Amino acid sequence: MVPVGHPGPMRTIALVGATGSIGSQAVEVVQAEPDRYRITAIGANRSVDALAALARDLRPEVVALADGSLEAELKAAVPVGTEVRCGPGALVSLATEAEVVVNGVVGFAGLPVTLATLEAVRALDATGWPWVVIETVGVGQVEVEVAGAADTTVVVVNPGWGDAVQANKAGLLEIADLFVINKADRPGAEETRRDLERMLDLTGAGAWRPPVLATSASSGDGVDELWKAVKAHRTHLTAGGELEPRRAARIGAELVQILAALILERAQAAGGPELEQLAAAVARRDVDPWTAAARLLPE
Repeated sequence: MVPVGHPGPMRTIALVGATGSIGSQAVEVVQAEPDRYRITAIGANRSVDALAALARDLRPEVVALADGSLEAELKAAVPVGTEVRCGPGALVSLATEAEVVVNGVVGFAGLPVTLATLEAVRALDATGWPWVVIETVGVGQVEVEVAGAADTTVVVVNPGWGDAVQANKAGLLEIADLFVINKADRPGAEETRRDLERMLDLTGAGAWRPPVLATSASSGDGVDELWKAVKAHRTHLTAGGELEPRRAARIGAELVQILAALILERAQAAGGPELEQLAAAVARRDVDPWTAAARLLPE
């Protein structure tokens, strides 16, 4: 988005996951700039009351729920004239309703976060969006896994963020294609740049050395340079023949995750006398857990 206070054309926004914490933050940004942004479509999984309250406040043209059984309840709760969509494809359909789509993914549609993110990206790609931005908070295992779903990974740090030990522990050097020092107008930005450049020197760079950029979200300084660097990395991947192999590897990893999720779903659904008997046998130390679990697998 264009930084707050900067002139620019009116942007229409479709907000999926509108009732969650990420959606609430997006609403705050939009309401702070009523001449810049307008939410035309909102969606959620099952939260009828929260979504209806948001619809009465924002007056979008379209509201959507993933749960088709709640359609009548939602229609009765939203303002008259609002288009209501409910069912498995309702949230995906919102991708065609605006110039910008914000999808707050937290176990979207009941999937694990990483798989939910990949599904959301696929839906946006299928509806013709040329660029999809995935934002994560923090650098935990889930965030690093989500970063693997992107062609270009931008790691954002603040001045005085920490030292090389923290960066290596978090795996930032391995996943970053670009480093960005945000709030670069604050003290410590130049020291942070030097620390990052020093770490990159020590690790050695391949054909692509991650650039270290400085930005200020409040003023917009450096944002154009950041976008140019993102496009330069895409050009590098394409010219070097790396883009398609990287995507193929990502799809392979996704298939493994889906298989694991399906197996977990079946395991959680397993029950009955056999499970109880095996659990009792493990408790008596008659059999080890691995052998007991293997007996529950289908032939």
